[in-house]
Amino acid sequence: MNPTYEKLMKCFDSLRALTDFKPQLALVLGTGLGNFAERIRIVQTVDYHDISDFPVSTVQGHKGRYVFGYVDAVPVVIMQGRVHYYEGYDIADVVLPIRLMRLMGAEVLFVTNASGGICETFHAGDLMLISDHISSFVPSPLRGENMDELGTRFPDMTDAYDPELRTIIRSTARKEDIPLQEGVYLQLPGPQFETPAEIRMARALGADAVGMSTACEVIAARHMGMRICGISCVSNMAAGMSGGPLLHEEVQQNADMAAPRFETLVHRSITAIAKSI
Repeated sequence: MNPTYEKLMKCFDSLRALTDFKPQLALVLGTGLGNFAERIRIVQTVDYHDISDFPVSTVQGHKGRYVFGYVDAVPVVIMQGRVHYYEGYDIADVVLPIRLMRLMGAEVLFVTNASGGICETFHAGDLMLISDHISSFVPSPLRGENMDELGTRFPDMTDAYDPELRTIIRSTARKEDIPLQEGVYLQLPGPQFETPAEIRMARALGADAVGMSTACEVIAARHMGMRICGISCVSNMAAGMSGGPLLHEEVQQNADMAAPRFETLVHRSITAIAKSI
């Protein structure tokens, strides 16, 4: 058996021994949205430490657990703390939590993150609907022997971010009077912030925002047939655009300031999305 698949199934069996909850939608909480899980109707929580062979996040502020519950009437599983490639994990471990949520029954993946703004019309605190991504700078989670049990060898990525779901989020933002940018997200490996030259490169490639997560998760989810949507909080303007050094504290502060709008948009969008499934 493929060792990656064998590990995944071991984790799944371990998780199923702890909960039989079946989610309809999976949500990954990025920086600034960590408290969203506390505001839903929680049925159960499972710490990553309690799942056999599960990768555990080492990033400060990431709680490291699955939260099972309901956003209004929608059954959801929430990742409260994700695993990043820069923490030293193999890329297959980075996306293992996403694959588990699909195996649990989730049909839709809603990804969120904090990013550095590259587009010159963006400002710190903006919310950006992700229309596409560039993942060329991190390894593909599909590298190696294909796991036919999960998906095809060569999955199509033309509409990785589901057009219908993006339409729903745009409509929700208008109804809630929440300004919403839209653009392409580029994942770099990190953990260092990008240099001004790297930001110029990213802009030339067509990126509007840059970060250290998400794209690899979306690839794994797409491989397994999930419908995907995502929103990025532009928590700072990228290197060379603000005139000052980049600090993680600034990223956290700006994300926290945007959190009320972010939470409202995610909550209302999930409710609307569930009606389309």
